[in-house]
Amino acid sequence: MRTIAFVTQKGGSGKSTIASSLAVAAHEAGERVFIFDLDPQQSLTKWSKTRGEADIPVESVTPGKLPAALAALAKGGVTLCIIDTAGAESPATAAAMKAADLNVIPARPNAFDLWATEQTRKTLRDMRRDFVFLLNQCPPSQQNSRVEEGVKALEAMGGLISPLVSSRVDYQEAARHGFGVSELNPSGHAADEMRKLWSSLKRRLAKVKGVMPSKKAA
Repeated sequence: MRTIAFVTQKGGSGKSTIASSLAVAAHEAGERVFIFDLDPQQSLTKWSKTRGEADIPVESVTPGKLPAALAALAKGGVTLCIIDTAGAESPATAAAMKAADLNVIPARPNAFDLWATEQTRKTLRDMRRDFVFLLNQCPPSQQNSRVEEGVKALEAMGGLISPLVSSRVDYQEAARHGFGVSELNPSGHAADEMRKLWSSLKRRLAKVKGVMPSKKAA
């Protein structure tokens, strides 16, 4: 089983919105997906209730019980676990960082979000955990100077995952109705972004698991 955690120590980066659509894209690609919602706001728990389907289970778990819960999922045949966390430093966020094979740090292309990633990055490096940056809520125009500055800043820190995720109505509408963007508008640009993001993360996970196989048991 592979485990991805969405982590950042600043709220409003769009973790839950991206996590829900990524989960659907991975499920459509053949993964058995399970979500742990460690965010006190319980956004993904509410999303799951609105969804009303059992195809992508969402549960809450305490930080202390997370390792045992992940082990049980692996034994049960789940192939991908996505962990959503609060936009703040907390025991739950630390537990998710430690448990994940790959931590994804979403950031909007503005100075405050980019500055906020520095502490998250330092924490993950101190924990010796693998991570990537994801530039989210970008203006649709790829030539926007703010986006270009964000790309350069995150590339300088290392590990920017592709594609850039644009600010699109489909993401909010899908989340509101309990869908992923690939269900709401299968041929839309947002759906294409999520399919590409899952492909990129899957490749990165393969490298992480290959280089550091002991992380599964960590």
